[in-house]
Amino acid sequence: MYFTDRGIEELQSRRGDEEVTLAWVAERLSEFTDVHPEFETATERFATWLARLDDPED
Repeated sequence: MYFTDRGIEELQSRRGDEEVTLAWVAERLSEFTDVHPEFETATERFATWLARLDDPED
């Protein structure tokens, strides 16, 4: 199992019943990259992918 899978499973088990806004997620991503700047590119790619997920042009 990949570390990502474990992290996602933990997120679901700990916070799966909560409802959050995209603004909340964006704030957490910003905080994460402030603490872990080495993940800035990966976070930017993930955020861009989410933003364009339903865009037929991409």
